[in-house]
Amino acid sequence: MLRWEYALLVRRREASGPSEWRMSFTWYSPDGTRQDVSALGDTAISHLNRAGDRGWELVSTEEDVNNLEGTTEVHRYYLKRPLPDTADLP
Repeated sequence: MLRWEYALLVRRREASGPSEWRMSFTWYSPDGTRQDVSALGDTAISHLNRAGDRGWELVSTEEDVNNLEGTTEVHRYYLKRPLPDTADLP
């Protein structure tokens, strides 16, 4: 039986001044740990390509934009990859 593990990449864009924005990327691993991966790339595409190189497949996206104040934007990228077949392991 094919089994999956899941991860989440979150991109946050927040106002840090009158006309300045701060971008951050956070990786949520299948084991529940969280890691700031902002230093590894400045675009969602670069982070998704890195995840793809590690066997992750993008399965869904979600966007939240704080339109009321225009100060926050959050994109969530849901990924999955197959777990090794452990049926034959003791």
